[in-house]
Amino acid sequence: METTNSEETVTESGSDWAELTQECLINILGRLILEQRWIGPMLVCKPWLQACKEPCLNSAFHLEPPSESARWWTPEFERRVDSMLRSVVDWSAGSLKQIRTAHCSNQPLSLVAQRCPNLEVLSIKSCSNVTDSSMADIAFRCPMIRELDISYCHEVSHESLALIGRNCPNLKILKRNMMNWLDPSEHTGVVPDEYLNTWPQDGNSEAAAIGKSMPNLEHLELRFSKVSAKGFALISVGCPNLEYLDLFGCVNLTRRDIENATSNLKNLKEIKKPNFYIPRSVFRTERYGH
Repeated sequence: METTNSEETVTESGSDWAELTQECLINILGRLILEQRWIGPMLVCKPWLQACKEPCLNSAFHLEPPSESARWWTPEFERRVDSMLRSVVDWSAGSLKQIRTAHCSNQPLSLVAQRCPNLEVLSIKSCSNVTDSSMADIAFRCPMIRELDISYCHEVSHESLALIGRNCPNLKILKRNMMNWLDPSEHTGVVPDEYLNTWPQDGNSEAAAIGKSMPNLEHLELRFSKVSAKGFALISVGCPNLEYLDLFGCVNLTRRDIENATSNLKNLKEIKKPNFYIPRSVFRTERYGH
């Protein structure tokens, strides 16, 4: 008898949850982050699943791991992220405006370009399989982008930066940080060794693309870039509205290089300069080809 009562209680409780109005469901689900919605509510019952697919709940895709782990770099994790992003693109009905994630690939980004012309924020850090191909799709079809983060994406080149700059006039924030190539041991055991060995070497080419195509830029991060004085000068001339600069780890720039290049940046409020006190045990010239 007790078992029967318990089963009836569960059934009645489940029925009550299933009969919530769509407005109530959306209100509840809107208070949860993306991962929370995928882990629980989508599995409760069909009405909850349908509510999770409402476009108003899929205008942003935020799925960033709190800290790096070796398992984030596996093909299995990438496939999971790709699958979730594709679903949100479908459910957004074109309303997706923000993507903040890591470890995705070209395929869902090309889908984003096709379906989400009003995209404003694209942050895709540590994406080993994102290339210039999908970035070209984004550049040509998502002209509203105002913030771009392609940090640690080694297969994205200066050509993508130039395309984004020419086709996205609203771009204000660019984050193009590199991994710490001065001391790669920081990433040992997390980032695959073969990926660490592919970090971009053409800092000046990227700087030229930024300086020539992004005149409205206000926030720029280039941590551990191999940009030199020549490339940085192009940025300072081409991006006169810069307010924030992060040059930490850019050891090819001297203090004088930075002072000369930034003298004409009248709006500059904050600059993070390279750490010129790198221990000699780390700063080995043969290590990075000087």
